[in-house]
Amino acid sequence: MTPNVPTAIVCDDDEAIRRMLSAVLGKEGLRVVTANDGAEAVEAYQRERPDVVLMDIRMPRMSGLEALSAIRAADRRASVILMTAFAEVGTAVRAIKDGAFDYVIKPFDLDEIRVLVRRVLEIRSMREENASLRRELSERIGSEAILTDCPQMIRLKQTVAKVARSHATVLVHGESGTGKELVAAAIHYWSPRAAGPFVKVNCAAIPETLLETEFFGNEKGAFTGATTQRRGRFEMAEHGTLFLDEIGEITPALQVKLLRVLQEREFERVGGSKPVKVDVRIVAATNRDLEAMVREGTFRQDLFFRLNVVSLRTIPLRERPEDVILLAHHFLDRFCAENDVELRGFDPATLKCLAAYHWPGNVRELANAVERAVVMTTSSQIMPEDLPESLQCGPEDGCGLERDEPAARDEGDRPLREQVGEFEAEAIRRALARHQGNRARTAAGLGISRRALLYKLQEYGIS
Repeated sequence: MTPNVPTAIVCDDDEAIRRMLSAVLGKEGLRVVTANDGAEAVEAYQRERPDVVLMDIRMPRMSGLEALSAIRAADRRASVILMTAFAEVGTAVRAIKDGAFDYVIKPFDLDEIRVLVRRVLEIRSMREENASLRRELSERIGSEAILTDCPQMIRLKQTVAKVARSHATVLVHGESGTGKELVAAAIHYWSPRAAGPFVKVNCAAIPETLLETEFFGNEKGAFTGATTQRRGRFEMAEHGTLFLDEIGEITPALQVKLLRVLQEREFERVGGSKPVKVDVRIVAATNRDLEAMVREGTFRQDLFFRLNVVSLRTIPLRERPEDVILLAHHFLDRFCAENDVELRGFDPATLKCLAAYHWPGNVRELANAVERAVVMTTSSQIMPEDLPESLQCGPEDGCGLERDEPAARDEGDRPLREQVGEFEAEAIRRALARHQGNRARTAAGLGISRRALLYKLQEYGIS
């Protein structure tokens, strides 16, 4: 397509009509490419990617309806105007339901052709303008989402911006609470797909029996209670990005089906047999060691290679101490606004406590601590006593008590809840080690549900 010059394809087996429409559209400022039949129109569309197609329905070799189907399969945003005889109006109306922009009846009025083509160009111009505005807004949102003064994080942001411009599948790995979802969102909003949807699936939060339906949807009657056809997350993410969080939790059977989607870009809904084509970028995330899982045989090697085209590691908060105070102020502003509270910031002693703590729960733990402090404080500033017990400074040295150093305080003076929590966290760590990180077996061994275990892992910042 010539830059800044709209292009049209005129397809008709009648040379006189091709010449007449080429002259009319040329005077409207369009570059015109002609085709003798549907097959030539499809080839021309794939080559030119025009703004509008005018095409007769009745043609030899490939009809206009067949060509419409092929063009729409290649580009669902294609604008096709059909030309038809009066006797075929019903067919043309059905074609509009299948995606045609409009139709005209032969012999047609040239002014009607001009109006329809202008309408197509106006709509495409508005779509492009909206997409540009959304990209601009998304880039601003994405750049502000990852707040940092840390050189490692700045390099990560630069890498994310570079990766976002590609179409590569990305695997984000790192500890819980380190911002893997923020990285995935930045990849989407800095990419050419920013105008499309950003769809999230937490693979650990959905029961195994429902994950396949959640991914791929289902046909009506596929199982008891399936009273209607339902779209899955892959279809919801069409022309956008699908974020698969906790990818290490999916079953071997679902790993096979996910591999097929990544390889062939198609799937079948549960209970269906018709392939559904999909245009989706995959960003997956995990806090588990997928390479170790591959060696143990619990995660498919071929799927790991498909997901791990580009690998990004999020940085734990303890490795970016310069960001603790920056993020604390950010969360303070956010939670003050959400709770309609006015505060003058943090007391200096509070900042000292925040800076001294090792943050095993990472950014998520920091956000929770600041939100709690905003809700609990009775002062005009956040004081040390407004923080969770484990973060509060000792009077002797003014530093935060690290959760992994319980002996720093007299056991007899510590709250029972804190001592029980530490015991519980240690019991969970040992159970995870016994079961090689398998959460289902760990939950069964501890006599709790898998969901309850996930809550405990998040609460104690255990990855």
